Amino acid sequence: MSSERLTVFDTTLRDGEQAPGFSMHIDEKLKMARQLAALGVDVLEAGFPIASDADAEAVRVIATQIHGPVIAALARCNSKDIERAGWSLAPAERRRIHVFIATSDLHLERKLRMSREDCLRAAMTAVRLARQFTDDVQFSAEDATRSDPDFLWRVVEAVIQSGATTINLPDTVGYSTPDEIRVFFDGMINRVPSSDQVTWSTHCHDDLGLAAANTLSALAGGARQIECTINGIGERAGNASLEEVIMAIRVRADRMPFATRIDTRELYASSQLLTSLTGESVQANKAIVGRNAFAHEAGIHQDGMLKDRRTYEIMRPEDVGVPQATLVLGKHSGRHAVQRRCEQLGVTLERRELDAVYKAVIAFADREKTVSDRDLARIVASVRGPVSVPAVGKEPQPRPVAAPSAIADFSTTPAEMGYGHGV
Repeated sequence: MSSERLTVFDTTLRDGEQAPGFSMHIDEKLKMARQLAALGVDVLEAGFPIASDADAEAVRVIATQIHGPVIAALARCNSKDIERAGWSLAPAERRRIHVFIATSDLHLERKLRMSREDCLRAAMTAVRLARQFTDDVQFSAEDATRSDPDFLWRVVEAVIQSGATTINLPDTVGYSTPDEIRVFFDGMINRVPSSDQVTWSTHCHDDLGLAAANTLSALAGGARQIECTINGIGERAGNASLEEVIMAIRVRADRMPFATRIDTRELYASSQLLTSLTGESVQANKAIVGRNAFAHEAGIHQDGMLKDRRTYEIMRPEDVGVPQATLVLGKHSGRHAVQRRCEQLGVTLERRELDAVYKAVIAFADREKTVSDRDLARIVASVRGPVSVPAVGKEPQPRPVAAPSAIADFSTTPAEMGYGHGV
């Protein structure tokens, strides 16, 4: 069965970076951009140039030095935003201007203070202006999933006729459910007359923990571009996690026959670099890249892993760049795991020795939670004499934390700028 090609649009350096605690300096954004290019993203959204001089310069530096992905920049539907984005992207081999405006009545009435007709005109004018800087223009209808469908399809058709080449329908506040998203995309694509002239894109937030599921459901509804971030970072609860969506597609190719350019072996490295640059760690049980994603402590699981890793792992750690699965010694561990770890330390225990060491390990873990190689060596020594610990048993050193840069203040020019920035 042939696989249909998806476009992977990474917004780690825009939507992700604008979240509290994740701001990066220009040199840090460039480092992350290099890694995203190595990962194989198709479109790299480098920032929001109108936000600050530093953000505009960061986009320009990335546009100058990063080759491979399309470099994108965000702009609201006004001329100053679009012109700044055009300047920042000028050095890029391939560039995209990403314009957006809210289309839900809630946002139009309470935030933008504009009518539907004003919104429609602003969207068309913005797309036409963006086309003066590049042939690759993406339009996003902010809060699309809470917009009136009749008005939304009018806006979408109008911006396609104005020159938009990608249409993004964001679930901006993470309100939708997977079944709704599928029907939403299917209905919109079938209704818009010019739908076959553009790529349809999905951008889901994780407020209800459904971003990855909603993204996959949007594919079932006809979307062919996925917008996501490393570690799922982003506004509030974050965005769809790139590593989760990509590995779901890869592992369940029987249900989702899609192909991407992503080199999954770079996923863990990408996650680790982002963590080191921002000082913000991922939760231990985070899918794919969390510390415990390929770690096993329960005795039954450890026994199964020692016999055949497929019993408890649906993907190989090396496929996502994790060095190897880990059998963690703790109070839930079994004798087989203790025996295997001792053998890896070069110690072969007799049955009675193993019983004694195992009981001591469980007692120690009840007090200290986990048992390191050094702890295990001391326990073995108490039973049968001194044991040397190889270099692999050294305690991990703390990772240096990068100082976050200041978050740009978007509230200083509301009359001039007119809009928020929460796609």
